[in-house]
Amino acid sequence: MMKLRATLLATALAALLPVSLVHAQPIDRIAAVVNEDVILQSELDRAIANITAQYAGSATQLPPADVLARQVLERLVLTRLQVSRARESGIVVSDQEVAQAIAGIAQQNGFSPEQLQAQLARDGMTMDDFRRSLHDEIAIQRLRQSFAQSRVQVSEAEVNAALSQARGGTASGTQYHLAHILVALPEGATPEQIATGQQKIDGIKSLIDRGEMDFAAAAVRYSDSPNALEGGDLGWRPESEIPPAFVNEIKTLQAGQMLGPIRGSSGFQLVRLVETRSAAESGPMMLTQYHLRHILIRSEGGADDAAARAKLETLRARANGGVDFAKLAREESQDPGSRDNGGDIGWVDAEALGPVAAKIATLRDGQISEPMQVPGGWHIVQRVAERRSEVSDDQQRAVIRENIGRRKLEDEYNRFLQEMRGDAYVDVRSESVLGARSNEG
Repeated sequence: MMKLRATLLATALAALLPVSLVHAQPIDRIAAVVNEDVILQSELDRAIANITAQYAGSATQLPPADVLARQVLERLVLTRLQVSRARESGIVVSDQEVAQAIAGIAQQNGFSPEQLQAQLARDGMTMDDFRRSLHDEIAIQRLRQSFAQSRVQVSEAEVNAALSQARGGTASGTQYHLAHILVALPEGATPEQIATGQQKIDGIKSLIDRGEMDFAAAAVRYSDSPNALEGGDLGWRPESEIPPAFVNEIKTLQAGQMLGPIRGSSGFQLVRLVETRSAAESGPMMLTQYHLRHILIRSEGGADDAAARAKLETLRARANGGVDFAKLAREESQDPGSRDNGGDIGWVDAEALGPVAAKIATLRDGQISEPMQVPGGWHIVQRVAERRSEVSDDQQRAVIRENIGRRKLEDEYNRFLQEMRGDAYVDVRSESVLGARSNEG
């Protein structure tokens, strides 16, 4: 659950903060009607600005503006449909949960609540808009969890086989960074629909083979997969998470080469091998831990935050000047659980630290972090030592079970989205999207 929450918060911030200013229209138009709901043009404009900002350094991968508008609108439609289904399923997200998510986002990015609100205002978004977006993200995450519990099962035999591979028993343990392009087919596709899909995937492959478009750009423009706007990136996959139908062919590819078209349960796919790494490089069975001390100063926001941070800056300067950190912790820390031990909080798993782990990783042993905000106050952290140890058998099995379940969920949930989209009433009214349709004939 912690991983899901961390992933959720990071995704929400990435989607909502790095946005160029979108100036409000005097009258907000309707971009699309989705069943009994609507998507406003301002929402579409802001989402397009998000994607454009993400590709600022590689804008050539993006399709023409009208095609991008269509792709982005389709993602918004799927979001609306999922939120509606979550509501119908009885999923409730409380105001307190949304408030906690906002506090977590602010903390992860080093913002006070006031700074987060100011950043949102600079990006043309109100705090109410931000709350609604986070509410929807949480509702969709819970819908996926509910779907996984009812539809996705991982057997002990699957876990055993994957564990054997990871340990280098019957397989190399190599991991593959993959990307794909999907031309979706509906459940029970007719021969005509299959022929049309085959023609489309062949055309996309031809464009890539002739060098007229690179794989990522083709994915953004043509793929029906939910990750199309990420260039079709599937991330790193061990052999156990690659469908047996083509895992052996993937193993013969060189980085940059492409496989397909392949007919699968969701439609036709092109799969590209981005790069490979060995189990030793990825370290899937090793756990990084940090031995840490900290000094906590409690605060309740506003002026308290400023005072707490200033005090910690002073304590950090004293420690860097030669005063013993443990002595300062015993004298000044307001954490009763560690104060008497000189601020020592023992060995902590890197994964348990969330985004803070990246900051701790940059420190040398003995070095002290800058003040960081935590629930209820601020603290500075001293990294005492680092170690890597092999995780227990139970931990390994839990990680492998989660990985296999995530891959199965992705396949099943994508089919679920296609079915839900096919059953929905969607009336597109945005001129930019309608222009994309007419241009493609």
